[in-house]
Order: sequence, then C-alpha cells, then structure tokens
Amino acid sequence: MAELHFFTGTMDSGKSTLALQTNHNHAARGRVGRIFTTHDRSGQAVLSSRLGLTHDALEVDAGFDFWAYVVDTLTRGGRIDYLICDEAQFYAAAQIDQLAKVVDELQIDVFAFGILTDFRTQLFPGSARLVELADRMNVLQVEALCWCGKRATHNARTENGAMVVEGEVIVVGDVDQVDEPPADVAYEVLCRQHHRRRLTAARAKAVSLAPEPLPFG
Repeated sequence: MAELHFFTGTMDSGKSTLALQTNHNHAARGRVGRIFTTHDRSGQAVLSSRLGLTHDALEVDAGFDFWAYVVDTLTRGGRIDYLICDEAQFYAAAQIDQLAKVVDELQIDVFAFGILTDFRTQLFPGSARLVELADRMNVLQVEALCWCGKRATHNARTENGAMVVEGEVIVVGDVDQVDEPPADVAYEVLCRQHHRRRLTAARAKAVSLAPEPLPFG
C-alpha cells in the first residue's frame, strides 16, 4: 500500500540530502518518480543539498495542483510510481491534501521533506497539515548543533547579523557560515535556550570578546 511519508528536522539536518538519496534508491530499482521543490536556496526548479548535490525539480508555486498534475500525466500515458517533495513546509495545506489524495486514490508513494517551525517557532501550515495526515512521520537522526554544542531545535533568522522574530514568513536564505561576514538575510540553528535569548553565534562571540568591566567604579 502506498503511504504519505514526512521526514522532518531543523535546517542542516540533511533533509535535502535524504530526499536525493531516496530518489536515487527508488530510481535504481526501476521506479519512476517526480521531484518537486519550492524556494530552494539554489533557485527555481532545483533540489540542492548543502553537500553540493543537486537535481532538477519541478517548482511548486501557490497555484500548483499535485492531483491535477499526476492525473494529467497518467492520462497522457506517463508513469509515476512516487513523488519526492522537498521544502514541503512551504506548501499550502490544500496542496498537502492533494498529496494525500494521490496516495489514497492512485496508490502512489509520496515522500515529503521539510522543517516543522519557522523562525518565530510557529508551525508552517504545510508542516502542520503533514503532521495531521502523514502515514509515517520521521524525525531525522542527524542532529544539527547549536553553536554551544547542544542539539539545535529551533531555526533563527538573522538580518545583517542580528536575530529577528518578526517579518515575512518566507524569505529565502541559507545557513550562516562561521567567520564569514553576515549576509543580508541568513538562518542559524539554535537550541531553545539561545533562541529564547536571541543569542546567535556572532553575538555570543562578540560578548566573549567584550572587555571585562573594571572591579571599581
């Protein structure tokens, strides 16, 4: 029986790498799939991993209809055995419903990959709907780490190096790199404690380099 799988983890936990590996494993057994993504860091219609792996993909915009696409492909004589859906947190709840219908009515496996919460620690609508509908939900075992060494559980957005907790939900950026100038918009994974304190790696470093106050005033 076909199933709707949801693989989730923070940024830097290997979701896109696993999506590419999943596609490779199924294709190697002669199965025919389609790869979808949206708002990938490498641009439109590309699924990319931070390890440097990439694959052409179909871009999912706000008006994309998974059910209509699959039915049309099958009606024209095409074959689809499975779907790989990366950056699924950005899909609309209705699009997740379409994926569930593809699984149930057409017996096509769907493998969705995405993060649970945004930079405000709130569930993405697409991820929330996947939690509600998925046959299997898998938390990735590759743990991303906060700068302090603890397991990272939250995604933080920085603008010009400063962490923000307000703004547009979808703004494309990548994980900030240590010892590089801060990007206009970037993301960083933090443990809950340092997300609550808005203490990013750059801010922690700046605090540690600040001169100690003199013991007299």
